[in-house]
Amino acid sequence: MKKKSLVLLLVMLLVASMAFAGCGADEPAVENGEEPAEAPVGEVQELLYATGGTAGTYYPLGGAMAAVWNEHIDAINVTIQPSGASVENLRLLDTRDADIVLAMNNIAEDAWYGEGSFEGTEVQGFRAVGVVYPEIIQGVGLVDSGVYTIEDQAGKTVAGGPPGSGTAATTPHIFAAYGLTEDDMTVVNDTFGDAVDKMKDGHVDAAWNVLGAPASAIVDLLTAREVAFLEITGDELAQLQEEFPLIAPHVIPAGTYNYRGEDYDEIHTIALQAVLYVRDDLDDDIAYDLARVMYEHNDQIARSHATGEQIVIENALNGITTEFHPGAIRYYEEQGVM
Repeated sequence: MKKKSLVLLLVMLLVASMAFAGCGADEPAVENGEEPAEAPVGEVQELLYATGGTAGTYYPLGGAMAAVWNEHIDAINVTIQPSGASVENLRLLDTRDADIVLAMNNIAEDAWYGEGSFEGTEVQGFRAVGVVYPEIIQGVGLVDSGVYTIEDQAGKTVAGGPPGSGTAATTPHIFAAYGLTEDDMTVVNDTFGDAVDKMKDGHVDAAWNVLGAPASAIVDLLTAREVAFLEITGDELAQLQEEFPLIAPHVIPAGTYNYRGEDYDEIHTIALQAVLYVRDDLDDDIAYDLARVMYEHNDQIARSHATGEQIVIENALNGITTEFHPGAIRYYEEQGVM
């Protein structure tokens, strides 16, 4: 009996030792007498960044910005999504279906006061972070279709910007300054990428969008078709500035675009501002960091998208007529620009 008891005791000790060994297997090993690093405290906040159509500037630039934010701000993970751009984006902030957006400053002013595309309904669930780059309104016409000027669009098929975009909200006013209404032409609301494809096939005669320069979609179009840039100058420019004080004249430098080895001369058009907006209830520290990283690491953004070179703090407040986010205000006060 004693022998059986001894065997039973040894078995029990063996089982116990194996159990302790199993518990220890889940513990990280201690190397060189150092304790393993602790897991970071706190959760990473997921933020949705609504940009614009994939053929425009907002989408690829937004991707470059998101990558830099994600690298330098531990507390967030920013994911981009394409959208209809300015009008839609501001509504997405207001309904809490997006956290960060790009939008034109004039469209934001319309939203704030319930005018234009927001007629009768004030949309104010957003705050400005800062100017990203000048929004250059660029219209192009097919030379083969005889569209050299804005007036030449009469009787033609014109892509006036996708629904919910700042382009679609702005082009009717440009046409009106030149004595045209949308009844004088066939207006389609394609994305600029779709419009370019249709221009290549001759199904669209002219197209408009708000883009950085050079715009990749226009460069692509010029590989297949000769275009004329539809300039905005003179009395019509003055009329637009009187109607929309946020509009500024803009000159695209000579040589920005090229067709079959021949550079275009400088192009006279207008510009507004592309502004970064966020939900009005976004955490102050996150808004602070979005502004800080955007301006202090613009060179890194520019390595992925050339427009990053235009993200400079000296222009951060230009043309913004709506309220700033408190986190952005704190950053600007530290930098002495507000």
